[in-house]
Amino acid sequence: MNKCSLGKTLDRVEQIVVTILFTLMCVRLWPSDFSSPRSLFSTLLLVSEGIVVAFVLVRRPASKISHSAIDWIIAFSGTIFSLLVIPGGPPILGSTGPFLIVAGILLHLGAKLSLRRSFGVVAADRGIKATGMYYFVRHPMYLGYFLSHLGYLSIAPGWWNLSVYALGWSFLVARMYAEERILRSNPDYRAYVEKVPYRLIPFLF
Repeated sequence: MNKCSLGKTLDRVEQIVVTILFTLMCVRLWPSDFSSPRSLFSTLLLVSEGIVVAFVLVRRPASKISHSAIDWIIAFSGTIFSLLVIPGGPPILGSTGPFLIVAGILLHLGAKLSLRRSFGVVAADRGIKATGMYYFVRHPMYLGYFLSHLGYLSIAPGWWNLSVYALGWSFLVARMYAEERILRSNPDYRAYVEKVPYRLIPFLF
């Protein structure tokens, strides 16, 4: 199998796996009573993760995708752990949780709309985007994920959810660096890094 065919096959495998994982999450978290506040929070989380799946399914093929097994493990681990949350204990932090979830959804949705069909999970080059939310930081989508996850964690606290999110965040950070390693082979991306030096939060990181 040549590199082009392998890349297309890996693209398709990624789409199938992400769809299966999201389906299992829906089965686990689908509200039984839509009138309860907790059901609303679960629905918000499913919307947030469902947006990710939708963009994975409609994206354009990658011009360059990592063939590294480590990069694939990192990418899917970051996705898998965030989809393993369960209904937790009583909410904490009052209205902060719903606010964080909504803010996170708006942030990563805005980032995806900036990327449009260039979105993916595994480290790849699907074109360089330097407009929209990517004008301010290089990975606004990940910041949106972190906010949404923190919001759900405050609504459904528990050691299990804390553990899976902590693991997921670790892999998301690793995925961020893996993506940059692939993209730095593109001179347009190197020029973009010079203009936008911060990854997640302006003036901090």
